[in-house]
Amino acid sequence: MKGLELSRRYYLEVGRPMLVRKFPEYLPRIAAGLVGEGSECLGYDDEISRDHDFGPGFCLWLTGEDYQRVGKQMQEAYENLPDNFMGFGARKTGRMGRDRVGVMEISEFYRRFIGDEQPPSDMMRWLYLPEDKLAAVSSGEVFEDPLGEFSAVRAGILAYYPEDVRVKKIAARAAVMAQAGQYNYARCMRRGDFAAAFIAQSEFIRSAVSMLYLLNRRYMPFYKWMFRGLSGMKVLSEARECLDALVCLGSQSDAWSEPYPADWNPYVNLHDRKVMRIEQICAMVVDELKRQGLTDRNDDFLEVHAWDIMKRIQDSQLAHCHVLAG
Repeated sequence: MKGLELSRRYYLEVGRPMLVRKFPEYLPRIAAGLVGEGSECLGYDDEISRDHDFGPGFCLWLTGEDYQRVGKQMQEAYENLPDNFMGFGARKTGRMGRDRVGVMEISEFYRRFIGDEQPPSDMMRWLYLPEDKLAAVSSGEVFEDPLGEFSAVRAGILAYYPEDVRVKKIAARAAVMAQAGQYNYARCMRRGDFAAAFIAQSEFIRSAVSMLYLLNRRYMPFYKWMFRGLSGMKVLSEARECLDALVCLGSQSDAWSEPYPADWNPYVNLHDRKVMRIEQICAMVVDELKRQGLTDRNDDFLEVHAWDIMKRIQDSQLAHCHVLAG
């Protein structure tokens, strides 16, 4: 059983009856669910995940006033719920997994992830918020929220970035994909600096994955799950297979050794299969950028498109940011 389903059933069969018995007057004001950090909130948990921060548990979110009045008593009642449920033992909590379940104050819960503006109103705040935190607070499930206060903030985050922020981030990813993948990877390989080439490849992959999330209008989760999260995306689903193939390729040092073949190009050396995959992924991205109306340029090099994308930004503050910002 997945952790989210376990949480839902534990709440409905154990938690909610406790609230009905002990806190009936607050029941119309309590939001319940499982949202935040952890693989179970993303639906990615498996047998390996169960060694920490897994087991029966759920979140109860209260307004600030209600939390002051009854938060302590409700938390005590929560801690007295049965540990075992449906054959699962007590929740195993790791050092970094504390406070992921239990009774919480709504604004304090969101403050841990996105700060005091809930959701943010300032474009620059949106630009620099950690994306994995936005993914965390928009993950999981709200089982019920009769008051609607918790869900109102969540809806503002689920609506995704303001378009100018999304466009600015796309420009930044295009610039890094060009710099790290289309330019520096090959230069490092020509020098025989294979460690630097590996780092350039890693920078390219991370930016390419982020680009796919932005083009699909989805927040990219914590790095451990960012590649897993590409599954099921509708936009550029074929690019995931190319990225997977790129990751699985071994050293291409032979493609940079003499004697060079007649058609050898030191800048776009397609005898290096990593270069081939990088160029293939960038071509897919260029086509999608055009489809979304973000560039009009006809060029294989993504840096050219980065500057064209920047021209689409309407907000003056974002438009004057460095191309790599965000």
